[in-house]
Amino acid sequence: MLRPRHIHDTVEQARAEQATDEWKQRYATRAGVEGTIHQAVAVTGVRRCRYIGLPKTRLEHILAATALNLIRLDAWWTRTVLHRSRTSHLTRLDLGPAA
Repeated sequence: MLRPRHIHDTVEQARAEQATDEWKQRYATRAGVEGTIHQAVAVTGVRRCRYIGLPKTRLEHILAATALNLIRLDAWWTRTVLHRSRTSHLTRLDLGPAA
């Protein structure tokens, strides 16, 4: 894809910055936060609130955070892995060699 020169230069500069150790260290923090948000949405469904009103919404968020902490504590105590590595649909089919 051909972009205008100023956009191309900006993209190249951003890609070069992403190769530095400082950027990777800052991004690792963000990745942890993103993982926590994903876990909260996937496990407790906090994207949509079940209740109307700020006090009830706040209570729901507190209970969701408590549930996540309990899930993580249980995984730590039992030494189970919470994350799964991503596999493609084709890999999941586990097609062997044709007979």
